[in-house]
Amino acid sequence: MSNLRLHTENLAVGYNGRPLLQDVGLTLRQGEIMTLIGPNGAGKSTILKSVIRQLALVGGAVYLNGQDMAGLSEGAIARQLSVLMTGRLSPELMTCFDVAATGRYPYTGRLGILTKEDREKVFQCLELVHALELADRDFSRISDGQRQRVLLARALCQEPEVLVLDEPTSFLDIRHKLELLAILKDMVRTRRLAALLSLHELDLAQKVSDWVVCVGADGIGRQGPPEEIFSSDYMMELYGTARGSYNALFGSLELEAVKGTPEVFVIGGGGMGNSRLPTFAAAGHSFCCWRAGGKRFGFSSRGGSGGGGRF
Repeated sequence: MSNLRLHTENLAVGYNGRPLLQDVGLTLRQGEIMTLIGPNGAGKSTILKSVIRQLALVGGAVYLNGQDMAGLSEGAIARQLSVLMTGRLSPELMTCFDVAATGRYPYTGRLGILTKEDREKVFQCLELVHALELADRDFSRISDGQRQRVLLARALCQEPEVLVLDEPTSFLDIRHKLELLAILKDMVRTRRLAALLSLHELDLAQKVSDWVVCVGADGIGRQGPPEEIFSSDYMMELYGTARGSYNALFGSLELEAVKGTPEVFVIGGGGMGNSRLPTFAAAGHSFCCWRAGGKRFGFSSRGGSGGGGRF
């Protein structure tokens, strides 16, 4: 059996029949995470909404497990593909269990009556995303990070082969971003799911993805594994950045260097000097550094927070 889960052919997406992006070619396989990156407004969400049929296709086709999605019923799609989109869900008078249980609707029939087996699956999925203790809590009274875990549990309750997630880390603090993506990566590996998502955090995209698709102002740019995509020069080009820089080695964004003649000369080793550099940058002092081997370098080319280094 083929491990190809989702692919597109000659896909054109947009609004009111007008294409925003054309020739969108995606190939997603079992056990892989494909991440869309790129500037705001480039069309990442438009691609995802078109893939899940929330938007009508302008052209081309989307295939799910080898079948054209245009010919599949909503029920058939829901049993193979589940969605976690950007936006704050605000259900009235529903517990976290109730929200997660809506993922079983493709299997319960029109009345939505849960069987004992359905209820067991809901509890299992809540446990998988570390949200079992939230089962009886009011969904409207939990944190954003907890909500995202419950919504991921709902998606898993559909027993999908493909997960589509639009900016799943939006509204989350650092801890919950890391937790959610760690859970997602684990689910993809252990359950052999295929995940298609968009992310704004380049450092996280670089670490979590198997395949990266760059969506830029001129359409689809590079595609490939993270090590082929995340170069400093290309990230600056993709996002049209005129100030600051992207450090591919550390996966971090850097503020532009403080202008002027260096005021401070820093000598450090074993990474110890790097922790001191943001202090100088924050104070507006330009500086230069010396590393092992006798080669001078600037802070803005080495990583850390802020800028300020000069060669």
